[in-house]
Amino acid sequence: MPGAVGGPAAPEASPEAGSESDEPISPPAEPTEPVAVPPRTYPQHRIERTRAGGLWIAVSAAAVVLLLLLIFVLQNGGRVKVKFFAADANVPLGVALLLSAVAGVLLVVLVGTARIMQLRMVARRHRKEDAALPPS
Repeated sequence: MPGAVGGPAAPEASPEAGSESDEPISPPAEPTEPVAVPPRTYPQHRIERTRAGGLWIAVSAAAVVLLLLLIFVLQNGGRVKVKFFAADANVPLGVALLLSAVAGVLLVVLVGTARIMQLRMVARRHRKEDAALPPS
């Protein structure tokens, strides 16, 4: 009685049951380098430009230009005689140059305004002609 001493006999494993003794033992895999996991990227939020932001930049640039003009006028304080048609004046050199620059800007604005008005009239004429065409 094989199982009388220690209790019931343990069932023997059948070779068809898939015992591990039939499979060849493979050596353990060699250690590999750890795979670097890239950091998680989050979507970037883009802040749109606003009119207030553009205005802030324009005012800041204008303040810098005005500061430079003030320095220019103060450093060129020598008096010069300026004649314009019948007008005759003694003014500081910086002021005279600043006034001539302002006059030049006004001329450019005048010519630019005339061109803008001309383009608007042409655009208005084209819109009227396009409105008169039958729909296609």
